[in-house]
Amino acid sequence: MPLLPLPDPYDFDLSTERYRAWGPDLATLWRDGALHRVVGGREVRIAAAPGGVEVEPLDPRTEPHVRHLLGLPFDLAAFGEFAAEHEVLAPLAARLRGFRPPLAPDAFEALVTSVTAQQVSLFAATAIRNRLVERYGDRAEHAYAFPAPERLAAASPDELVALGFSRRKAEYVVGLARADLDYAALSSLPDEEVTARLVAVRGLGVWTAEWFLARHLARPRAWPAGDLGLRRAAERFCAGGRPLRTAEVRELGGCFAPYENLSAQYLLLALRVCSSTTPAASSSRARQNRDP
Repeated sequence: MPLLPLPDPYDFDLSTERYRAWGPDLATLWRDGALHRVVGGREVRIAAAPGGVEVEPLDPRTEPHVRHLLGLPFDLAAFGEFAAEHEVLAPLAARLRGFRPPLAPDAFEALVTSVTAQQVSLFAATAIRNRLVERYGDRAEHAYAFPAPERLAAASPDELVALGFSRRKAEYVVGLARADLDYAALSSLPDEEVTARLVAVRGLGVWTAEWFLARHLARPRAWPAGDLGLRRAAERFCAGGRPLRTAEVRELGGCFAPYENLSAQYLLLALRVCSSTTPAASSSRARQNRDP
């Protein structure tokens, strides 16, 4: 099977943990120790291998998609040097050695995923999104292609409500699919302009924009201060368990400059795997502080 080399260190299981933490994700499916994605109508299998990952098929069309999915845009070497000298990050980076945060390869999918996750547990969000993918996506051998915007643009909010969406979020998803967003142009804009364009769309708030910057565009300074998970992680690892307000979490981001994004993702993973807090406990607590 063709090998896609990755910079050392790289821990495939740790880096793909989020695709198992809240149940199977039909669009990025963990199956038999490998990830499955549909790219251009073909199912791509990604599995751990010495020196990187095995990818089948690996060609000029699938390789950019896989490289983005596996977080290749991140400069982990520079972050590792920074983290090694950081009071909070040093022990976490040592424990999470080889963690390269994955990225959402598709902009529309990233935004729909965020809308689905607004103010519900991540287990519930995953289940609802899977029903959307089954209903409107195309299945390959195992995984599904995430529904194209035009397919969801033709749907009615009532159809999405039947899948488990709230009425408001069903309207948001259909409205987003019908919106005139130039996703390709967003990648060349500064963070502030990306945020401004996204929040102009009904249903997309600052929390969604910040996670789009973090998990799709891989912007180094993205810091989703309004995320409840990040707040819990900051409380545990930065504040000795003291409750923090969103404003305090936002201010705390400066302590991780210029690597706020990677720091946030390491803190979130550490909350799940470096403490007694399990994914089930952390994601089924109070509803997330997310876009309404």
